[in-house]
Amino acid sequence: MLKKYLSLVKFSHTIFALPFAIIGFTLAITETNEPFKWINLLFVLLCMVFARNAAMGFNRWADANIDKLNPRTAIREIPSGAIQPKSALFFVLINCILFLATTYFINPLCFALAPIVLAIILGYSYTKRFTALCHIILGLGLAIAPIGAFLAVSPTFYLPVFILAGVVLTWVSGFDIIYSLQDEEFDQEHELHSIPSLVGKQNALNISKALHLISAILVIYLGMSLSPISWLYWIGAAGFIGLLIFQHSLVTPTNLSKVNLAFFTTNGVASVLFAVFVITALVL
Repeated sequence: MLKKYLSLVKFSHTIFALPFAIIGFTLAITETNEPFKWINLLFVLLCMVFARNAAMGFNRWADANIDKLNPRTAIREIPSGAIQPKSALFFVLINCILFLATTYFINPLCFALAPIVLAIILGYSYTKRFTALCHIILGLGLAIAPIGAFLAVSPTFYLPVFILAGVVLTWVSGFDIIYSLQDEEFDQEHELHSIPSLVGKQNALNISKALHLISAILVIYLGMSLSPISWLYWIGAAGFIGLLIFQHSLVTPTNLSKVNLAFFTTNGVASVLFAVFVITALVL
């Protein structure tokens, strides 16, 4: 049963946002001179898990009827009958409660902002029904991770962590557009909104490239804002930007066979690679 729920929430996809949350956590310690506390790191990790579970579980529950009609998604746990809708919704509720409870033990600011975070990450599930900007909302949901991790340590305003959030927002939005290319025709047929269904595959790829260009610029700007920063940062930045470019070489409007490679493998490696070098640069 545990395996089914891990599959329901695509737990492996936590690799996208978690490394950036750890960067945000490290920034708070190294740039504001706050002491490192294992309990704070544990709370951040728990918040990431609970928020991720709630968001993905709710998305699968909200989209169950849509997923059932789409050959690509009909095998998912709820439309296939592996998990009942009520069970999935109960799973979401439990994770929302655990998320709120964890933020309560972090600090008052995190607890006060927690309902807003839930509204964004749960509300995303309905955005495809009325706006093609759903990719941006998804990016926003993941961009909250480094900010939340920073505030868990130091409840203060710090510009670089918001630049980091901008990196995540544009990066995630861009690769989600690539992933959604697979459903262009389905979305059009069922009056669902996405960038590909609105402007077509080629224009959608161009928009994705523009978002990733902004992400690359923000990565460079972040390094400059942290000056002086170790040369290790720039190795991580170069690797991240290189992988952004690489994923666009894998997908064309007429060949989507490598979408999963571009979506999961390339971006998963980019996230971990960037985090390893940035965190090392900050600590040293």
